Amino acid sequence: MYKMLSKMSSKLNIIAVGAMLVITLVSIQNSCVAQKKEKGYVQIFDGKSLKGWEGDTKYWRVENGNLVGEITPETLLKTNSFIIWKGGEPGDFELKGSFKITEKGNSGINYRSEQLTDVPNALKGYQADIDGARRYTGQNYEERKRTTLAYRGEIVTINEPADKSPEAFKANLKNNAWLGRTVTGSLGTSDELKEKIKSEEWNEFHLVVKGNRLQHFINGVLMSDVTDNDTVNGKTKGLLGVQVHVGPPMKVEYKDIRIKQ
Repeated sequence: MYKMLSKMSSKLNIIAVGAMLVITLVSIQNSCVAQKKEKGYVQIFDGKSLKGWEGDTKYWRVENGNLVGEITPETLLKTNSFIIWKGGEPGDFELKGSFKITEKGNSGINYRSEQLTDVPNALKGYQADIDGARRYTGQNYEERKRTTLAYRGEIVTINEPADKSPEAFKANLKNNAWLGRTVTGSLGTSDELKEKIKSEEWNEFHLVVKGNRLQHFINGVLMSDVTDNDTVNGKTKGLLGVQVHVGPPMKVEYKDIRIKQ
């Protein structure tokens, strides 16, 4: 009986070791696949400091490995404030990372943008919009310029303006949207896509910016798709930054920010 139990124990040990080996091999394989998928990406936020970024530390800090933007009752804003990546002016790139934002929060990721000289820590340019109410998250909003280029769920072509005067530019702005755009397709309704975005939890973002095509993904789902044929107002490269928006107290967090150029 003792010998039989001993043999059974040995067999169970062999099976257990074999199972552990299989799990280890699968883990290594999955890790290799993940690394292969991420080939070419570079981390641009170290999770420890604001090194390589420039912004007002009244609103921006590092906490628990995350880049945190916060407005308190004592630090309400008069103008939107950005923390700007100082690593260059990306043109064609892919940007990945994750965000979490409070219910009343308003933020966004600006790219191919210009820094204003008359307003501190301000950018103007393309923005992947983010908000806690999930009303705007995923749309393409151009900060301080043409305003809404594509609402969530839209495939849009921005037209080359026939009249390039400042007066014509102002005439093309109506109800916080750019009139010089044509909706050419649908990715789903805004409400349908809203359900793909988690409220007050971590969400993954992925921006694919190549040539004049600008795509915003949230949690792997394409939320807006813009082809910008406007050579007067469009930009082919520029600064990258994230925003805290004028409004009530809020908190937004970003992590795992990485770029492939």
